[in-house]
Amino acid sequence: MSRVANNPVQIPSGVEVTLSGQSVKVKGAKGELNHEIHTLVEINQQESALTFSARNTDQSSNALAGTTRALLNNMVTGVSQGFAKKLTLVGVGYRAQAQGKKLNLSLGFSHPVEYEVPEGISIETPSQTEIVVTGIDKQKVGQVAANIRAYRPPEPYKGKGVRYTDEHVVRKEAKKK
Repeated sequence: MSRVANNPVQIPSGVEVTLSGQSVKVKGAKGELNHEIHTLVEINQQESALTFSARNTDQSSNALAGTTRALLNNMVTGVSQGFAKKLTLVGVGYRAQAQGKKLNLSLGFSHPVEYEVPEGISIETPSQTEIVVTGIDKQKVGQVAANIRAYRPPEPYKGKGVRYTDEHVVRKEAKKK
């Protein structure tokens, strides 16, 4: 049995979970998320907790039960608290500016980079070198942050580029004569 699936997901007050067949709907203060569950996973709801179990005893069913538990835990956390990723721009002249549903980036290219913000995600720029990506879907927040970082990943010699705030860039030593 998956060790992750053994832990029940606690449902905080203000969050409503609806099970209908293989579909799960999680509704909270910040929004609503839906998920289709695999047929090999069984979910039971008792008062304020969700428990997960595999319908078979094979390894893939156990793995799916653990994965489903992690996904639903992220959904419950997302609709109650939300998720955020912070990015930092390091480099001379590197700037970011949020304008409505667009993020304008100046990353040392000959042209400005314009990123269209997807639905369900909000981007803020507290300063010119900081970007905060927030939303209720953990996967979407991480993907948007990765897409922004991909425009100019940090390089190993000077450390210039777009990086996560908690990311450590391993620096290389410059070439010697």
